[in-house]
Amino acid sequence: MRSLLRFCGLRKHGQEHNHYTPPTFIQPPPPPPPAPAMQLQPAEYPIIPPLPYPIPYNHVDAHLHALAGQAEGFGCQSVGGLHGQIYHVTTLNEDGEGSLRFACRLSKPLWIVFDVSGIIRLSSAIRVQSFKTIDGRGQRIKITGKGLQLYECEHVIICNLEFEGGRGDDVDAIQLKPRSKHIWIDRCSLSDYDDGLIDITRQCTDITVSRCHFFNHNKTMLIGADPSHVDDRCIRVTIHHCFFDGTQQRHPRVRFGKVHLYNNYTRNWRIYAVCASVESQILSQCNIYEAGSKKKTFEYYYEKASDQHMEATGSICSEGDIFLNGAVGIPKNPELVFRREVYSHKCSISHCTQDLVAMIKSLAGWQQIPRPFVDHLVQATH
Repeated sequence: MRSLLRFCGLRKHGQEHNHYTPPTFIQPPPPPPPAPAMQLQPAEYPIIPPLPYPIPYNHVDAHLHALAGQAEGFGCQSVGGLHGQIYHVTTLNEDGEGSLRFACRLSKPLWIVFDVSGIIRLSSAIRVQSFKTIDGRGQRIKITGKGLQLYECEHVIICNLEFEGGRGDDVDAIQLKPRSKHIWIDRCSLSDYDDGLIDITRQCTDITVSRCHFFNHNKTMLIGADPSHVDDRCIRVTIHHCFFDGTQQRHPRVRFGKVHLYNNYTRNWRIYAVCASVESQILSQCNIYEAGSKKKTFEYYYEKASDQHMEATGSICSEGDIFLNGAVGIPKNPELVFRREVYSHKCSISHCTQDLVAMIKSLAGWQQIPRPFVDHLVQATH
């Protein structure tokens, strides 16, 4: 109990250490014993016990289309290709019939599944049209060279893919701009792109990023393009149960938008963990921030919106967060941050425990799971 209390204790003033020694976590044998409820401060949102692992998606992974509509947070309305036919990707070729690019460019709703595993090497980005689910469950697909672009589209689900090694100017693993909405990115592994891993800019909104693994990268996630794009005030993003694993900065960096972070595990950043810039509002609830050599968790950058006369920074409200290894997270103007209760979307938040850390490390990113069963009423076809 004493060790658990030491793990959950808030450290507001840590000292620099030349050598980073991560804490040791002991994974309980399944099923894990119930953890004591440890509420760090009064909560104004529902909290449930940590989910047992290894798989929290049994209820949606049994049947293919059950995934649609299961997102939490701002992207909860995304249905992807729920109302379309199933498209089978049968080749790893960059283009042509049976390829991922061929399916994504079609204007009709589609639920895209893979009959092959391997690497899809792209010489140009794949433009994803509206009402698509790109469902990597049941196979192992890695996208490299370039990434996916979501331009002026809606209702897209991207699930269980790997992105690695994107090259070129303005090349992101997943790039959202402009005016895309109702997007859910789930259980993806992303690393080593020349620009960002996920960029959400230019009036893209109602987006959820869940259970993704980010590693081997610098500028991880940008939300809000630059101070001249004041229309980005409409942006709303939820990020939960993600593992930011030694990436240097932008977990995320936010301009203008409203961002809800909960139950993420961010460790060993090189510059900062989370950055609030011009007029942004960040609600950070029950996240675990574990510092390496850099202790500053929250950063604030001042910028001047193009329709304002004075520079401004953003605001961060921190509730129930855990700061480890001397990490220092100082909220700023928390009273200006939106309240989750204003929005009607579902949101399950767990206390910060050893079980939560182990679960995030185990379940974030690409998962080796069978392809879900296809209901007999759904016709599988190209």
